[in-house]
Amino acid sequence: FYWVSPDSLSRAKGLEGYQLLDSLSNSLTSDAGVFRQMLAFSQTDDYEQLEGHRKIFVDDIIQSFEHAGVNLEADKLKKFKALKAEISDLSSQYSINMNTANEVLKLDEDGAEGLPDNFKESYRAGDGGYEIPVMPATRRPVLNNATKEETRKAFLVKYSNRGWEKNLDILDEMVSKRYQLARLMDFDSYATYTTSRKMSKNPEAVWSFLNDLIARSGEKAMVDLETLKNYRNQVLDSKSDDPVSPWDRAYYRNHLLISKYQVDHELIREYLPMEQCLEGMLNIYEECLGVKYHRVENPSVWHEDVVLYEVLEDGEVTGRFYLDLFPRPNKESWFYGVEIAPGKLTSDGQEVPTCMLLGNFPAPTENLPSLISHGELSTLFHEFGHIMDNMSYKGEYAWQAGSKEDFAEAMAQIFENWIWNYDMLSTFARHYETGEVLPRDLFDKMYNAKNITSGLDAMGSLRSCVYDMMLYDKFDPANEMDTDELWRKIDKKMNLPMYVEGTHPQASWIHINTHPTYYYGYLWAEVYAQDMFTVFEENGL
Repeated sequence: FYWVSPDSLSRAKGLEGYQLLDSLSNSLTSDAGVFRQMLAFSQTDDYEQLEGHRKIFVDDIIQSFEHAGVNLEADKLKKFKALKAEISDLSSQYSINMNTANEVLKLDEDGAEGLPDNFKESYRAGDGGYEIPVMPATRRPVLNNATKEETRKAFLVKYSNRGWEKNLDILDEMVSKRYQLARLMDFDSYATYTTSRKMSKNPEAVWSFLNDLIARSGEKAMVDLETLKNYRNQVLDSKSDDPVSPWDRAYYRNHLLISKYQVDHELIREYLPMEQCLEGMLNIYEECLGVKYHRVENPSVWHEDVVLYEVLEDGEVTGRFYLDLFPRPNKESWFYGVEIAPGKLTSDGQEVPTCMLLGNFPAPTENLPSLISHGELSTLFHEFGHIMDNMSYKGEYAWQAGSKEDFAEAMAQIFENWIWNYDMLSTFARHYETGEVLPRDLFDKMYNAKNITSGLDAMGSLRSCVYDMMLYDKFDPANEMDTDELWRKIDKKMNLPMYVEGTHPQASWIHINTHPTYYYGYLWAEVYAQDMFTVFEENGL
């Protein structure tokens, strides 16, 4: 709740409750008495009779106890628990600093040139200028469209510096303490500790996976950079051999799409009003998964924008989810499908799961509905995939409602494919004013241009994966790690000039805070998502 409540007291109490639950979880999973009982049970005939999910359940619990330090000597276990509590507190402070940074880019009419009219209208200030909050929801509109290079650069610098004054030191502490925790457990690194319970099993498998993809993607990335450079030189009537600056890449990519491929994402946005997209998405999920959605009237919620739905199967409620879709001050600024309570089987029947889709999509204004881009639509389908992954669990134990971390994204990524199918998209993509269906030729142009910077995009993602793994697999307490210098070293090794001097993007990056050694999982899971999707391609979406 400390992520979303508009009330500062509620956020503080929510944080207090979260930390209490986290502490309770740590205490339970390192309780030697309970562990000995589980271990003793694993030696009995009753255990030998277990099959399927029940045997996996016992094995996983024993492994989780071992992973939580239960076998440590008393003094080491005490240190382990202390480190866990300190890391939890640091992580919470990092999130708070990131979400309360409230950076704003102030622009006059000249500085706002090129920005879409509806976007400008949302952030018009009393003095006739514009005050644009610097957050994920405004990143694409500004970097894709602002005509003035100084506007694009100013935005990116502010965006990459959110919370840095406090969070750089916090990140250093977290990385160090996570390393200490791993060493207490006799693991070489924190990455070795965390991957031991993932599909990958060890960092070596992750590095092999990443290095292979870097080798495969590098050549296309260089072609993409050259394409953007040539287009920039054409626009500016220049012969510069300098690479396109990081703050200019989205802008020149967007305008290359418009001029060469006739793909205007701001025009496409007009065919994607949020209300229609939600209805269309829910219809698709209903038909695909055999469920129905019922919007609850007058629900008890934490903000007037929040809505609540029930999931029904054969008339029975099997889940509930909240939609909190639009940005506001002090709200978590990223996009998530968040589990609030998992489902499980009880003596009274199935306890239904509850989730929240936390988003920061463009908010409606007095004159316009919320209009989302095709990329934001992909995010909506993705995060709702996480919601339905949770809603679909019918198992006996809440413990087993999730999957291994480096597979979890597959259950959301698979549904991104639906919006790249015209028959699916055209069921709801209609112009917010005229009701005209998104033209087929406009969709085809967008589809044909989807890979124009695919190599550069892949390398950008891989760069983040490498950074995450370097933090948590290569930390050396004898040689303090400069987390800014790490960007430079990675860019040099990957031959990818992306770091902007004077910025600290690692200070507002939720994954390296709350989900260390997770980022590679997006690419790892996508392999499975696309493989699973072939079944739908063969049998119908």
